[in-house]
Amino acid sequence: MLLPIIALLSGFVLLIWSADEFTENGAKIANIFKVSPLIIGLLIFGFGTSAPEMLVSGLAAMDGNTGLSIGNAVGSNIFNIALVLGISAIIAPIEVHGDILKKEWVFLMLATLVAGLLLWDLRLDAIDGFVLLTLLVLFLAYTFKAAKNTQNHEFDEFKQAVDKSQTTKTWIMLLIGLIVLISSAKLVVWGGIEVAQAFGVSDLIIGLTVVALGTSLPELAVSVASVLKKQYEMVVGNVIGSNLFNTIAVLAIPGLIHPSNIAPEVIERDYPVMLLLTVLLFVVSYKFGKKHIINRFEGVVLVSVFSLYMWQLF
Repeated sequence: MLLPIIALLSGFVLLIWSADEFTENGAKIANIFKVSPLIIGLLIFGFGTSAPEMLVSGLAAMDGNTGLSIGNAVGSNIFNIALVLGISAIIAPIEVHGDILKKEWVFLMLATLVAGLLLWDLRLDAIDGFVLLTLLVLFLAYTFKAAKNTQNHEFDEFKQAVDKSQTTKTWIMLLIGLIVLISSAKLVVWGGIEVAQAFGVSDLIIGLTVVALGTSLPELAVSVASVLKKQYEMVVGNVIGSNLFNTIAVLAIPGLIHPSNIAPEVIERDYPVMLLLTVLLFVVSYKFGKKHIINRFEGVVLVSVFSLYMWQLF
């Protein structure tokens, strides 16, 4: 039991350092290439911080543990909105760009509804996987088109232009930060699974809780670091981007690798919570005739929903 505990503690320490480096260099890249922080949040942070979910889901599916894979995808989405965004808003109110509610959130809602329809028959197979991957291709095509049309943006953190001679170094540090971020999350996941299995917890519950928390730690760390650096667009972009990748990429993996039936609890208990939180994301963000801000009270509401869900699981 000592080794898993050491893995958990060291994983947390590395996670904090790598999240700071990843956020810092991601913002620099956005500044150098005049790319919107929102696009950086959706693609680099969204995809990069979803890499642990993809890795865990793929490995679990190859071992036939599809319950863990599906629980990981659904659980991570719940953690991202309820815990990651909730805690970030409690630390500092988050201003949300109006366009993300009209475009990216709409795409996330569509993906969530499609995923629900695919899971409704309590089976996830290759056809379902290909449908989800098609949505992924459409989303990437839209995002790259949006990035191409992006004009100059101002950045809160970088008042002066970043030296373009540092571009190579910045990319290297961004990659190092991502590698350490994923590795540290893996340490936390391994330690958490070892501890959970010692208490005889099922694969689905482990996926929904320990693994989902462990693989969502990069999102949490990156979002908190972004809030502290006042890169608010990155926070919401990170959460929506990560949830999109979880829904249309991570959830597709078990269907493509190991088609199988899914536990009824997923569609009866877990998916409705994920759907509710996706709707709540819009509700707490959108303000009629005002700036779209997720305030501290709304952050507490999100964390409260998460707490109730955890209580229901156990």
